Amino acid sequence: MTALVRTALPEDVFQDFFRSFESDQMGSKYRKRLAQVAVINGKSLVIDFDDLISFDPALARSIVEKPDDYVTYAGSAATAQMRVEDPEYAEHVGRIFARFRRLPEKTALRKIGSEHIKKIQLVDGIIVRTSQVKPTIVSAVFRCRKCLEVVVQDQEGELIRGPGTHCPFCKQSTSFELIQEQSKFKNTQEARIQERPEDLPPGQLPRYLDVRLEDDIVDSARPGDRVSVTSIVRAEKQTVGERGRLRTFNIYLDANFVDVVGKETEAVEITAEDEKQILAAAEDPWIHRKLIMSLAPSIYGYEDVKEGILYLLFGGTAKQLPDGINIRGDENVLLIGDPGTAKSQLLQYVSRIAPRGLYTSGRGTTAAGLTAAVLREKTGGMILEAGALVLADKGVACIDELDKMRPDDRVAIHEALEQQTVSVAKGGIVATLNARAAVLAAANPALGRYEPHRNVGENINLPVTILSRFDLIFIIKDQPEPDYDARMSEHILALHKSKASPETAPFPPEFLKKYISFAKRIIPVLSQEAIIELRDFYLKMRSKGSAEAAVAITPRQLEALVRISEARARAFLRDRVTVEDAKSAIRIMTVSLTDVGVDVKTGAMDIDVIMTGKPRSLRDSFQRVIETVAELERDTGTVEETVLVAALVDKEKMEEREARRLIAQLIKEGILYSPKPGRLKRTAG
Repeated sequence: MTALVRTALPEDVFQDFFRSFESDQMGSKYRKRLAQVAVINGKSLVIDFDDLISFDPALARSIVEKPDDYVTYAGSAATAQMRVEDPEYAEHVGRIFARFRRLPEKTALRKIGSEHIKKIQLVDGIIVRTSQVKPTIVSAVFRCRKCLEVVVQDQEGELIRGPGTHCPFCKQSTSFELIQEQSKFKNTQEARIQERPEDLPPGQLPRYLDVRLEDDIVDSARPGDRVSVTSIVRAEKQTVGERGRLRTFNIYLDANFVDVVGKETEAVEITAEDEKQILAAAEDPWIHRKLIMSLAPSIYGYEDVKEGILYLLFGGTAKQLPDGINIRGDENVLLIGDPGTAKSQLLQYVSRIAPRGLYTSGRGTTAAGLTAAVLREKTGGMILEAGALVLADKGVACIDELDKMRPDDRVAIHEALEQQTVSVAKGGIVATLNARAAVLAAANPALGRYEPHRNVGENINLPVTILSRFDLIFIIKDQPEPDYDARMSEHILALHKSKASPETAPFPPEFLKKYISFAKRIIPVLSQEAIIELRDFYLKMRSKGSAEAAVAITPRQLEALVRISEARARAFLRDRVTVEDAKSAIRIMTVSLTDVGVDVKTGAMDIDVIMTGKPRSLRDSFQRVIETVAELERDTGTVEETVLVAALVDKEKMEEREARRLIAQLIKEGILYSPKPGRLKRTAG
């Protein structure tokens, strides 16, 4: 009878599980894991919950209902088994922790409440901040100041507890000193987990919970990581002032295991069946067309724009050179469009379809919100809280209303667009965080509508330093066209009538998300034919920009062409970039440059419109005005404006209106100034 009772002890059942689950000649699954723990000098044994369910459902249920007891039992059994497997290591490590992962049911972060207290739960979210790792005392050793005897006291709670006022040995009223060297400590850390953007109900603020991490799971995740946390839900008292205790308690998570999801591009789970469907779909010769049609099917038209966004979703491959320089693989795309051209809808769709997408609007976004905020901790130290670009690491950040952001806040995204990092130096914290995100941004023209006779720099309220960092810039104009408008109106009305897209998308959004995630595993390499095609196009465009003419393309566009070619190869699930990929990249780049990188005065392609904000023709005109002022200055010291205008009309064959506009622009930019009314002079230097 006693033997039966003994085998029913939870420690024995756990030990039996470790010894016998999935046994073969080499040993059981968990004996192998224990051997690995000893090899890597670890402290914990990771247990898959589904294994436990198949072995003993009653035991699995007990862990969920009474986690405090049963996690301890599992730890004791793991320690006992380690003594069998490797007695020397067991002696060295002292205690093995049992960590549980893959619980069958996840609980939404916002659903965690009083009914879950002291229960084990699996919660998904994003780590938004982590504190420093601090040692916490577990067993304090005190020495009596009178008889010098040593007293050991186990510690719990927030405050350290002493042995009292009387020594248990000499029985006298005394004080004790803490012997730090003999006391036992464990590492502890606090983190904050927030709901993932895709799990957020519409119009709700994201909820968060604090997570306590201990021992070997400290520093297992950093801000921006998506995690699944197996934890015991606990409640702690709230105090007011020195004595008052509130009836409300704070809920926090006592972490048992932290599983970092999507540390790489893989953030979507793809089953063997999904993989079979993806590979079958990729064999279709029309796969490229179908992918474009599946992207935001409810938005009519915009084939070129959708193609550009598709390449942004697939992305090129990032390269790290031997000298430490990183070349980004993610594309950045900017949409400049008249009001009502569905830019925001496109951005929101992309943030949902991307394996890791985040949407934010520029109007209510600050630099700290985009990059990282430095906050003061309860204990007085400073900690970092990740912003949108850091949270979108290895994903897509969609920034709407980019032109409405304050200029000093907008500067924050410069570094993220090109270097793909976010550097913070404030409050004593100097750090560089990863922001390897593709950026899809949208902006409205400065004058409400896009003016075709103005260059892009005058049309949009964005500095050239930002414009030049976008691989593709698309201008979406709202121009009346009877045929197009008729088809568009039919599409919109059918959409409202049936509440479904009139054109059936070849692939549903969930499949498209999995397809993109699967394609991102492929690392395409440029073929020799593709290299020749890209090189010839680049050299042809450069030759157009001779010493006298405008510059048609720069090395930045060549890098963008490589990224787009690689993204297209990924769309076909190919590991080689073919000449067709290169030609498609050239076509989409030409579409972008034809809209944006064109000097509207001469009609010639001029990349300086994006790179410097001024086309070559305008710079030449400015130069002619400055040279004329210099000539006239030699005679009179200052130049009368009417004389200058007459000279420009007569000698340089300019129109009077054009001459006055150029003079006004030069005064605005501080190159000319007016010492007294009606007279002009060049500024020194």
